[in-house]
Amino acid sequence: VCRLSGSYAGGILAAGVFSFSRLTWQWSIAAEVFSLNNLFVGLLMALTAHFEEASTAKERSKISKLGAFCCGLSLCNQHTIVLYIACIVPWVLSRLFRKTELSLGHLLKLGLCFLAGLLPYLYLPASSYLNRARWTWGDQTTFQGFLTHFLREEYGTFNLAKSETGSSMREMLVFQLAQMKSELSLPVLALALMACVSTALPTKQQKSPVIWVFAGMFCVYSLFFAWRANLDITKPLFLGVVERFWLQSNAAVAVLAGLGLAALPSVGSAVLEGSRALPWLEWLSALALVASQVWANYRACDQSNNYVVDKFARNLLSSMPTGAVILLRGDLPGNALRYVHYCEGMRPDITLVDQEMMTYEWYLPKLAKHLPGVYFPGNRWNPVEGVLPDGTLAFNLHRFLKVNKHKEVFVCIGLHEGDSTWRRSYLLWPWGTCEKLVPSSVVFDPGEWIHLTRNLYNWTEDYGSFKPSSWEAVANEEMWQARMKTAFFIFDLAETASVTAEMKSQLYTFAYTSYKEIVNSHPNHPVNWHKNYAIACERMLRLHRVDVDPEVLLSETVKHFLLYTEKAEDDPQRQGILQAVEHLKKELQGLRKMKED
Repeated sequence: VCRLSGSYAGGILAAGVFSFSRLTWQWSIAAEVFSLNNLFVGLLMALTAHFEEASTAKERSKISKLGAFCCGLSLCNQHTIVLYIACIVPWVLSRLFRKTELSLGHLLKLGLCFLAGLLPYLYLPASSYLNRARWTWGDQTTFQGFLTHFLREEYGTFNLAKSETGSSMREMLVFQLAQMKSELSLPVLALALMACVSTALPTKQQKSPVIWVFAGMFCVYSLFFAWRANLDITKPLFLGVVERFWLQSNAAVAVLAGLGLAALPSVGSAVLEGSRALPWLEWLSALALVASQVWANYRACDQSNNYVVDKFARNLLSSMPTGAVILLRGDLPGNALRYVHYCEGMRPDITLVDQEMMTYEWYLPKLAKHLPGVYFPGNRWNPVEGVLPDGTLAFNLHRFLKVNKHKEVFVCIGLHEGDSTWRRSYLLWPWGTCEKLVPSSVVFDPGEWIHLTRNLYNWTEDYGSFKPSSWEAVANEEMWQARMKTAFFIFDLAETASVTAEMKSQLYTFAYTSYKEIVNSHPNHPVNWHKNYAIACERMLRLHRVDVDPEVLLSETVKHFLLYTEKAEDDPQRQGILQAVEHLKKELQGLRKMKED
């Protein structure tokens, strides 16, 4: 910004509002691709400015070669930057062509520099060939395997996620605009617009072609990403996934805002001729906007005491018996448990097997040797076992459990819906956030299981204390719901199992007692607990047990149903619950009147 406009205030504004925005700050202190992508975006934009400023053919040749190398290098980190490259490269080539500096030899050199930037990709086939990594992705020893990885085909090339139906393009753009207003502030957006308007003004300082290149980068990226981002951003977690990709467009907006601030004195001088207040106003605006970013975002971005996901993983691993096998599913348990297990060496006796990865043809050939003590009766997990058309020997979950019956097997979180063969000989019993696969022949003892799973975790985080779009919120929700899981399982067993009336009564009583203890122990808890406990109280009423006061049960039912309807306004059953509450209130009044009489 300084190079293009000569304004230090504009440069400080651009760097400051972007650096101290919540998203930039948040993803600069996390192990992700976005921070490095920010560096490459800044580097390419800086090189674009250098190229525009270059006064000799030799300078332009040198900068264009360096830019080509950086374009290739940036593609080794995050593919979305290709949309910025697609805007910068044609512009640079056209400028060189117009100045008659684009010879075939120079074009060839640019191509070689670009390919040199892609050299880090050579690590993939080398690493895949050596096969020493205990956790990896894909098989890049073949050209097809390398291409599959390079084009991220397993997630869907040019898609954000696999097999997802997302928000509309219009909805995505509206969310992005709202996010930009929240992240960068309205004055910054106005200044970015000012930069574009300033290109129509006859000023010496502004470089109109570069401004339009940056504006074009922003528009191309925003439109393409809104078209291909196939996630439903009305869900907070998915919005959190999507908004990280808006960092790239925010960088362009911040640079335009800096150029817009630099253009203000030129615009203002037409109104306030000879005023000395304009430079001071420029500096004051820049410092005020940057300071407001720091003030607004420091508390939210201070993660120095955030160990939520770490504690989540450690609690899960600590709760497992010696030598257990955990079938992982999902990003949160998969990545969190793998990190503390592989990188920090926690619980080396445990074996982590990824359910989703077992369906890929490369997973077991690559990683089975790093999973000692676990037997795989084939090369790939598939609901239909046998030899597949490509010659791969497939096995289902039932077969896997059968050959590993010497191991205690747990699933975390949930089982792959496509394979239900395990139901032939196994049941799922709750184990905190996870579940244990138990042979159907084993008799379930509710009292013993409640005792066994009551204090699995040492979880002290308050409920609802994290932003809904964060992984911390997901981890916290899972750990809170784990407290109720055994009680829910026992209640569901009473509702669905074909057992004697006496056993059903025992199950309802165990569930009610457990629900009551948990709800009363935690005043601030998930809203669904109110509903579950109210239903458990209502079922106890039907049992007509002499050891439980029916008035207490009716009161608790009414109280917790009402608390639930107050907090869960979007529940489609809400009106039905309220009608039932009115009936229960009459029952309660009648019971109290009968007691008085």
